[in-house]
Amino acid sequence: MITVEHLTKKYGKKVAVDDLSFTLRPGAVTGFLGPNGSGKSTTMRCMLGLDQPTSGNVLFDGKPYREMKAPLCEVGALLDGKAFHPGRTARQHLRIIAAGNGISRKRVDEVLEMTGIASAAKKKLKGFSLGMGQRLGIASALLGDPKVLMFDEPVNGLDPDGVRWVRELARSFAAEGRTVFISSHLMSEMSVTADDLVIIGKGKLIAQGPISAFTQSRAHTSVKVEGPNPTQILQAIAQAGYEPEFRQPAEGYPQGWIEIRGAQRSEIGKLLYARNLEIHELSESHSSLEDVFMELTENSMDYRVAGNTEKNGNTPETGNGTAAEGTR
Repeated sequence: MITVEHLTKKYGKKVAVDDLSFTLRPGAVTGFLGPNGSGKSTTMRCMLGLDQPTSGNVLFDGKPYREMKAPLCEVGALLDGKAFHPGRTARQHLRIIAAGNGISRKRVDEVLEMTGIASAAKKKLKGFSLGMGQRLGIASALLGDPKVLMFDEPVNGLDPDGVRWVRELARSFAAEGRTVFISSHLMSEMSVTADDLVIIGKGKLIAQGPISAFTQSRAHTSVKVEGPNPTQILQAIAQAGYEPEFRQPAEGYPQGWIEIRGAQRSEIGKLLYARNLEIHELSESHSSLEDVFMELTENSMDYRVAGNTEKNGNTPETGNGTAAEGTR
């Protein structure tokens, strides 16, 4: 179990991490999400003792990183895929790290094979691409066969095959009961890799928990209804206490369709059946992780592109608002 307790890091007057607390459980991949500048990298550096926190602490099974006798055998980390001497070869780089941590040369060859760069073992690192540098950084993290893996943007520069490999690596390590902590901006990848999420913004915790709690809750469920008489359908749903929104006609929906957020398909289907209303489509969808992330971090982004994010709330009758007192 990894515990981050009231972690704070200040650089002068700037607060990079602000009283941050969360836990990471073994046997799970935890995704670490947040907008640019949210403090993710600083948090990970503080966890590994690379930065001294202003206050608070981080405990790995009850002890701080600095007290580990063989840290590389307990925690493997990738924070910077380009942190190597350009004049060395990949094998030389790994052998130097291994020698300093009492790890055999045999293990060096094993991780070169595991990461797919054995064929480039004699190549000078100055000729490595970004993706190859990432693989070498992951190989360094794996040298000690650690119980914990911490990766900061591990798929940066990797091709699709490499991205899938990192995903499978993370999942396999977690399946062995190890702890995996991954910082990433790729929501689509986190949605299929992570078991848990920790989301921060401006150095503060925004939310944490199982990934299902973010995407499968009622708050992030939407029901779509389409039928020959959208006005009657809209009124029936509104009268039942929901807040339906009419969507304008589009390809495949010549009379438009109705969306009900926070509802479940079974509820709406039962309601419309009781009203004897004909429908041609009744479907349920969940928000993507990206949708939920954008919603949660809306007030924590330093930079954003201006754009029209308003939804069309026109009704088939009035052209403005919905049958349930306008748009939300």
